[in-house]
Amino acid sequence: MGGFEEAEIDRLPIDLLSHIFVLVTSFEDLAKASVVCKEWKQAVEQSMAWRERLSFTGWKMDDQSTARLVLHAYNLKELDISRSRWGCQITDVGLYQISSAKCVGNLTSISVWGMPGITDKGIIPLISRTTSLQHLNIGGTFVTDESLFAIAESCPHLKTIILWSCRHVTETGLSVLVNKCINLNRSMCGVQGFLQDASLACLPSAQRLRLNPKDNC
Repeated sequence: MGGFEEAEIDRLPIDLLSHIFVLVTSFEDLAKASVVCKEWKQAVEQSMAWRERLSFTGWKMDDQSTARLVLHAYNLKELDISRSRWGCQITDVGLYQISSAKCVGNLTSISVWGMPGITDKGIIPLISRTTSLQHLNIGGTFVTDESLFAIAESCPHLKTIILWSCRHVTETGLSVLVNKCINLNRSMCGVQGFLQDASLACLPSAQRLRLNPKDNC
């Protein structure tokens, strides 16, 4: 008797398999698929390379698994690893690993909203390479003015920033950010980013934004 007949799906070329995996939204399923065989692993990795947006909100992801997927997402432009009740719990360790990804320089939007494990140690290495960044949400993290200094130096195209509940940010950091990020200074979206938190709204730099709005979002 001959051997087992090859399954139809095993006859599919890797390019076609990767197109199929692009349609899969469950990262748990992708992780399982990647260990089926060498060809499937390659197809999963290739499917990640085609994605322009990744959102881990609601998924139980840790530093290692999140960074591993982002490292394969070569064309990524939008990264959302915001916190949810049962979801992603990334820390500075994960952000540091992500900072070495090839896609970082092309990212236009990043959200790490509500992540208590994120501080300057994770934000600064990542931000230092995000030269195309336009939208940033670091609300609910434990960043300080040091992160704002890094953002001001590395993100000249920044239009919006969310600093909700960033209790360690001061007028010094906001002032540098407003002076360096010209698009943010003239953007109505930038105003909203600062004014979401009452503790920031009273600062002089936030007031400058309020008095200098321009609809260019």
